[in-house]
Amino acid sequence: MSKSATERLEAVEAEIAKACKIAKRERDDVSLVAVSKTHPAERIVPLLEAGQRIFGENRVQEAQGKWPELREQYPDVELHLVGQLQSNKAEDAVQLFDVIHSLDRASLVKALAKAFDKTGRKVPCFVQVDIGEEEQKGGCPIKDLPDLLAQAKEAGIPVAGLMCVPPFGIEPAPYFALLAKLADDHGLEGRSMGMSGDFPTAIMLGATHIRVGTALFGERGS
Repeated sequence: MSKSATERLEAVEAEIAKACKIAKRERDDVSLVAVSKTHPAERIVPLLEAGQRIFGENRVQEAQGKWPELREQYPDVELHLVGQLQSNKAEDAVQLFDVIHSLDRASLVKALAKAFDKTGRKVPCFVQVDIGEEEQKGGCPIKDLPDLLAQAKEAGIPVAGLMCVPPFGIEPAPYFALLAKLADDHGLEGRSMGMSGDFPTAIMLGATHIRVGTALFGERGS
């Protein structure tokens, strides 16, 4: 028998609490971002009813199709963009999302700064780092990080911290540790790292935002 949304949320919360206790951190230091990409509104509502209020989406267009209506019912939701952002979607993203996790290049800095001016909104952004040097994934190369952070600061973009997606199938701890070190080196508090399979490890290594999908929604199609 499949678990209810409340049971899944309670199970994830228990794991977060355990990891925080081991790491001697407060539970409130870690934000749980429920990644609702590919899931329709009817799959999201049970988690909202269970009390979850921070959600993540991968695509601007998909989020536009379901969140405006959901937010009318649940106005205290905080919506995070956790997937790649095309520069031509920057204005749409700024209007819809409260936090962006995928700032990774100079052209996007310019597009976001322009969108901020036009909409009157300033959305905190995580700079995504290509922590595993994988060209197919988004992310700023580590060597280019100081320049990109300087450009973001100059453009008036509030940088909340750094984000990473470690290489698939490899022990993630060294990559989380590296992201935490980079964040420290640049005086940034936020570390968006850790997903369903590895978030306890990420918490022990300093994650402030974990992006959890499968553990909260079940396998896609289930």
